[in-house]
Amino acid sequence: MPHVLLAGQLHKAGLSLLEARPDITFETLTPGSPEFPIRVKEADAVLLWLEPITEAVLAATPRLKVVARYGVGYDTVDIAACTRRGIPVAVANGSNDLSVAEHAMMLMLAVARRTVEYDAKVRSGQWRQGHMPPMHELAGRSVLVIGYGRIGTRVAKLCQAFGMKVFVHDPAFPTPRIAADGHVPAPDWKAVLPEMDVVTLHCPLHPGTRGMMNAEAFGRMKPTSWLINTARGGVVDEPALIEALKAKRIAAAGLDVLVVEPPTTDHPLFAMENVVLAPHNAATPDECLAKMAMRSAQNIIDCFDGKVDPGYLVNPEVLRKNA
Repeated sequence: MPHVLLAGQLHKAGLSLLEARPDITFETLTPGSPEFPIRVKEADAVLLWLEPITEAVLAATPRLKVVARYGVGYDTVDIAACTRRGIPVAVANGSNDLSVAEHAMMLMLAVARRTVEYDAKVRSGQWRQGHMPPMHELAGRSVLVIGYGRIGTRVAKLCQAFGMKVFVHDPAFPTPRIAADGHVPAPDWKAVLPEMDVVTLHCPLHPGTRGMMNAEAFGRMKPTSWLINTARGGVVDEPALIEALKAKRIAAAGLDVLVVEPPTTDHPLFAMENVVLAPHNAATPDECLAKMAMRSAQNIIDCFDGKVDPGYLVNPEVLRKNA
């Protein structure tokens, strides 16, 4: 009987799909549980949050038939090693686009309106007293959307609806497609940085994007510009960002992700009033968790039933290999 290891608590919408299959057993661990490396050895499928699947883990899991992500990122999974083993890696494409896009706009608005600072003032009894941090409108500002996948396309539309001038960079999309969507193609993203008021990141983390927002990039940006990151912490060179904020080479940042999660309590970003932080929770509204849970559970069930949709696989070539 196939056994599924859930590396965290799955939303009831996904659990109901697994519970409806008496021919499948499953167990749930707490996120980051030290038991994960032990229990995964007995799993036919594993549903991951941010747990790593390395070649060493795979070598100790002879029964593993599918790796599923409770989300769309897969930078913690050794895709090449899974492919060599013929193990499909499934993601929940289409389930979190809206939530993450809304979260990016929330961070952008929170930075623009200094929401966190004003909230603190009100709670401390400073109703329109003392220094009033300057606020800004989004309309009329230029924004560079880096990554034009399911989330980036939504963010671009939302920015456009706010009256922003939208520039888009994504090597995977031809410039005519971006232009046809009403945006300005930016094939050389570094060249347009001096014109941008906002840079918002929506690209996956891989060797080509790791640390792409570095000292050189921050040096090209306006001193009044903002960085928004709801992608992965590693896309940003964090020490370079901290230095850019301290030196006022950029004005502010809204971050849902950091390089090390959770961060230490003495993280330099914590002391900066011009930084808005969230705990990597862009995709955790209840509606989004339900959609991701159903898609993730269905991916596992479909793999067991031999009818997985290749559109949800990172490595669909394994289907041909396993045929």
